[in-house]
Amino acid sequence: MNMAKRWTEPEILKCIIKNTPLVSIDLLIKNKDGKFLVGKRINRPAKGFYFVPGGRILKNETLDEAFKNISQNELGTILERKDAKFIGIYEHIYDDNFFGNEFGTHYIVLAHFIKIDFDLSLPYNQHEDYLWLFPDEILNRPDVHIYTKNYFKDLRWL
Repeated sequence: MNMAKRWTEPEILKCIIKNTPLVSIDLLIKNKDGKFLVGKRINRPAKGFYFVPGGRILKNETLDEAFKNISQNELGTILERKDAKFIGIYEHIYDDNFFGNEFGTHYIVLAHFIKIDFDLSLPYNQHEDYLWLFPDEILNRPDVHIYTKNYFKDLRWL
């Protein structure tokens, strides 16, 4: 499959968000120093909060393709799902959505952990800032979203 991002027309996406849950992948990226990547979100939902990288799975996109596309879009590099550890299914429910606050967004999230030993050249199309933080720092910062904190409350997946 072509690695280019296939976007859904805005009016169709708005209808989908309003009426169905979205399925997404979140990436818990750990560097060689033992820190995890979070980015300060530009878009709703969770705008203004630090959040782990992630994105929605597109129609007719396999999980492996989605993992590659999401990592490329969010991290600037392609990562393989086979190199990650699946840590669980999470549910994120928001009062707003990408388009505004007329209705909420409901995500079913497939969370994956992956350790990297190289530097990333991070893109700034979804996040205005990035931090590498230890789990205890993630849990104690008020500007890290609760849904990201939830990943770090139980570290049995590490």
